[in-house]
Amino acid sequence: MSIIGKQIKKFRTEKGITQEQLGEQLCVTTQAVSRWERGGTPDAELLPELARILDVSIDALFGREEQSIAQTIARGLCRLSNEEAYHYAFMICWALEMGLLQDMSALDGFLGGFVENIEITKSKVDVFCKIMQDGGMATVRLSPELHQFFLLTEPPSGLRSQLADPETLRSVFEIFADKKMLKIIFYMYTRLNTPIATSLISKSTGLSLDDVDRCMAVLCANHLATCSVIATADGDIHTYMFHQESSVIPLLCFADEICKKDFRDFVGDFSRTKPLLG
Repeated sequence: MSIIGKQIKKFRTEKGITQEQLGEQLCVTTQAVSRWERGGTPDAELLPELARILDVSIDALFGREEQSIAQTIARGLCRLSNEEAYHYAFMICWALEMGLLQDMSALDGFLGGFVENIEITKSKVDVFCKIMQDGGMATVRLSPELHQFFLLTEPPSGLRSQLADPETLRSVFEIFADKKMLKIIFYMYTRLNTPIATSLISKSTGLSLDDVDRCMAVLCANHLATCSVIATADGDIHTYMFHQESSVIPLLCFADEICKKDFRDFVGDFSRTKPLLG
């Protein structure tokens, strides 16, 4: 069997279609498809349509694509600068959002440079694209300068079983509901991740030293910051560093999304038939 014959059989089987069905779509006989899979080669003019039906590239038909789509994307990102890589990555996220709609007829319009459309991204109105299906959910936010993507795959046991108990979650929201705590959080994230003394936090936020110590103790207990003690001639000094890798920034972005008043939903699919926290 030739390489192309092996590939045709492999991709046809993965698609779950018979030789007869493939032949009908290509307007050739079942015997022709059988010959290809036994070692023959399709006519060159059939290759583009054959690749389209099998959802692969022409290179893949000749066995030239050994790496997965994920590997291809990762390799492409590695060749770009940080700024270019993030832009390209978001375009991939946008393509994922549109693909999850599972509406082939709509894809061309949605993928045709929508993110680059000045009328959309340069306006003052936030645009949201939301999908909630039985397999999971995905949301995209397009603001003038803020592009955000969230994807959740449905856990086999349901989302609720993967989350902490309500009281534990409430204690997290309690941190961000405290005005003094939030003031410190915003200040700390405006600085590079270097140790900051209690006195500087107090001076920069207008909070008392006692308030800063109280707030920082809570933030450290919740693994959002780390405390270090430096011994000096005048006594011990407490310094703090925020954990830049924490989920604080995503949480703030989603909180901002919830409180938006001026926005529009560009497209959505709310075909979910199961409870969100099932």
